Amino acid sequence: MTQPVPFQSIPFQDVARLPMPGDNVAIVTRKLPAGTVIEYNGQPLTLDFTVLEGHRFAIAPIAPGEHLLSWELPFGIATQEIAPGQYVHNAEMLEALGGRSISFALPATPNFEDFVPPYILDEANFQPAEGLPAYAHGRAFWGYPRPGGRGVGTRNTIILLGTSSRTGGFVKQLEARLAGVADAWPNIDGIVAVAHTEGGHDAPNNTEFVLRTLAGFAVHPNVGAVLCVDYGVEPMTNALLQDYLTENGYPLDAVPHEFLTLRDGFQTSLDRAEAIVRGWLEAVNATARELTPLSELKLALQCGGSDAFSGVSGNPLIGWVAREVVRYGGGANLAETDELIGAEPYVLQKVKNLETARRFLQLIARFQERVGWHGHTAEGNPSGGNKFRGLYNIVLKSIGAARKKDPETRLDGVLEYGERMTEGGYFFMDSPGNDLESIAGQVASGCNVIFFVTGNGSITNFPFVPTIKVVTTTQRYQLLSRDMDVNAGRYLDGLSMDELGAETLDLTVRVASGERTVGEKAGHSQVQLWRDWRQTEPGHVEEINRMPQPKGRALPLTRSPNHPLTLSYPAFPSSSGLSADRIALILPTSLCSGQIAKMAAAQFNGKGLGKDAGISRFVALAHTEGCGSSGGGTGDPYVRSLVGYLRHPAAAHVLLLEHGCEKTHNDYFRHELAERGIDLSRYGWASIQLDGGIDAVLAKVEDWFVDQFAGEKPPTPVTAGVENVRVALLNSGELSAVAATQLGRLAAGIVAGGGVLVVPENAGLLSSPAFLAETVGPGPHLPTLAYGQALADAVDQTGFHVMETPTSHWAETLTGLGGTGVEAVLAYVGGHPVEGHPLVPVVQVTGEESIEQRYAADMDAVLGDDPAGWPQEMADLLAATLGRTHRPKAAQVGNIDFQFTRGLLGVSM
Repeated sequence: MTQPVPFQSIPFQDVARLPMPGDNVAIVTRKLPAGTVIEYNGQPLTLDFTVLEGHRFAIAPIAPGEHLLSWELPFGIATQEIAPGQYVHNAEMLEALGGRSISFALPATPNFEDFVPPYILDEANFQPAEGLPAYAHGRAFWGYPRPGGRGVGTRNTIILLGTSSRTGGFVKQLEARLAGVADAWPNIDGIVAVAHTEGGHDAPNNTEFVLRTLAGFAVHPNVGAVLCVDYGVEPMTNALLQDYLTENGYPLDAVPHEFLTLRDGFQTSLDRAEAIVRGWLEAVNATARELTPLSELKLALQCGGSDAFSGVSGNPLIGWVAREVVRYGGGANLAETDELIGAEPYVLQKVKNLETARRFLQLIARFQERVGWHGHTAEGNPSGGNKFRGLYNIVLKSIGAARKKDPETRLDGVLEYGERMTEGGYFFMDSPGNDLESIAGQVASGCNVIFFVTGNGSITNFPFVPTIKVVTTTQRYQLLSRDMDVNAGRYLDGLSMDELGAETLDLTVRVASGERTVGEKAGHSQVQLWRDWRQTEPGHVEEINRMPQPKGRALPLTRSPNHPLTLSYPAFPSSSGLSADRIALILPTSLCSGQIAKMAAAQFNGKGLGKDAGISRFVALAHTEGCGSSGGGTGDPYVRSLVGYLRHPAAAHVLLLEHGCEKTHNDYFRHELAERGIDLSRYGWASIQLDGGIDAVLAKVEDWFVDQFAGEKPPTPVTAGVENVRVALLNSGELSAVAATQLGRLAAGIVAGGGVLVVPENAGLLSSPAFLAETVGPGPHLPTLAYGQALADAVDQTGFHVMETPTSHWAETLTGLGGTGVEAVLAYVGGHPVEGHPLVPVVQVTGEESIEQRYAADMDAVLGDDPAGWPQEMADLLAATLGRTHRPKAAQVGNIDFQFTRGLLGVSM
């Protein structure tokens, strides 16, 4: 006899969803407190703990050793008896929730452990699947037809491509110069910079990936013309890219293009580049939209900031649209290799042929192997935001991610990262789970529309391909409606998938025909290529983890300098002593909040915010870390460095801006700071997702800074001397013995005077006998500071320090130096000019005649004819910089960069 349901019970359909009938756990659609009674199949189920939105509870008894099932696939094994109504939770979920600010009790121990089902392809019984039946009728959109087999563009954009990381600052400044120019040309959608972090350091392992991606960008159907920019001396050069394009049959001749190598001053080169671009405008504008068949659409299928409903509403929706586009003859591209581990049975249930199935599994195995070389497993992919919103482990995340492939759709082929899609069909492309890195590969493959499904509310956009953002629930859409294009939560609310899919397909056609997405209207975008990795074989992880840790003890000088330096400048009293500047710092906790942080800083600087309180400027430190990568070995250099910036002497007021779904969210850093005994009350906190989207969070951030400045008076400067100096010293390019000697005398003078001097481990100075003879004597010298380690945490907070540098990447080196707390960097230039830093002034000097002849306009000082006077000459330049009477040339022209290292064991996931 059916037991009567208590009056206060809630119908199951009002608060929960079952992805498939055979599941034994259900997903709640809103937060339910402990004790809630749910009516399921006429039976009352009482929740034993509070269950957050997107989390799961049992609907049937699960015995120890039995599988937990979602989408009728196993994702865990019960470790104890789980009764109907009990909250299901693994150890990783409890750890993730324990790091959040929550106000309810959590279970003491997990009741299931993760299970990644092994998959073995049954080749003997494999049956090729039939493809989708093509539509007899056609459908069309208005696109830009391209010659040479390039396809049809959904946008007509001129791109300014930094061939390596070293020219990223140049192309961004060129974009700024040309801002608004495209508005006068009706058929040009924009002139955009494509800057990235790769190809600028020695011995990269991702060269093939970078070349394939840049080549795909150059001939992309959305590109009306492309300017490729290098210095000609990087590991990744224009010549290398041009050879790759030619040798691999890319239709470069079908694209207006130019390869520009910077051999003159920055401004002179900008003038030349601007003239090249302006010379293309008329020709690019001459290409008009034409009615073209939907078979020319190629969809990039992405998800990021996923939640438990991504696989219920958002991903099935874009899978529906992709199915229809494929039936019209178009293409679709599924990516994110590590986010399909555990979903192999679903992905491979319909495959074109045996070789495609084999290749898919080979790429998954290869990805797992590469991650293993770095001491990680792909099971570590889910971010803190994923877990908070109900994706307990990689299997649940993968099962949901795989729903971007409709059950009726066949897997037609497998692509390498960035490999071109030359025909219609449904393809898988190898890539990391990092959203931006994966999207770059899909764009390089030729995708001309991006679908981005998000549960938390990711705001990702790409510079020259429109992104349609799909959010999974109505509640989250209402919170972020100004930043989302499609509310897939309407399916959860009762709208049929066919109705919602038809609406979304109509929107896709309109966007492909020129209708701007909300992201395009917002005007922000990001690019990130698959970042380099350091390990190329197994067996090194333990060795790296055993490497000695820097002790924080300064190196002693071997002699006293003969000529003490004279150095003084006005400085401000602060909690960390005297500081050379007072900056308002907006620090994004991940890559996805970086562009919004930059928008905020630009707005506030434009308003002159904080000037009455003695704030010189706002700075945002946009970067690529915090989500979709795994660090490791010798601590986490990203977290250590970011905490260093939070404590930087020049940072008078600091606000942390999270995206909301990253691994290193605001609560993560609250915990890190509390562990270090740092007062949390001095920091501001804001969240793009939780505070209601871009406009709302910008207002909140401004309000916080205004409150901080209220009633604050500019401090009275005092005179600082050499004993207050915190500077870094390094060189770029060739270093003569004469220059090394004088740089050594500068360094010795600062240290002997009681100041701090930091030299990066990768600097040529430390292998120069002339420099070492004047300072700390013959090497080798082990680092005294970890990468990005704050001087405040060192045993010796003055003296000569060496900071470890896992790579030779210039921007990564500068970023680590800034984290130590140095207030200026002096770079001796023996090659091309170098990028500056957004917060720490970088002054460039040279005494080399060849550099003077070519790049004098970019140098802060061309040193005098008598080398004996160089130390004091450089000291005077540092004093003027620290005293804010000299602004470095790199900062004046905007040639700056910022990038955290991933160390020796960091790898994209």
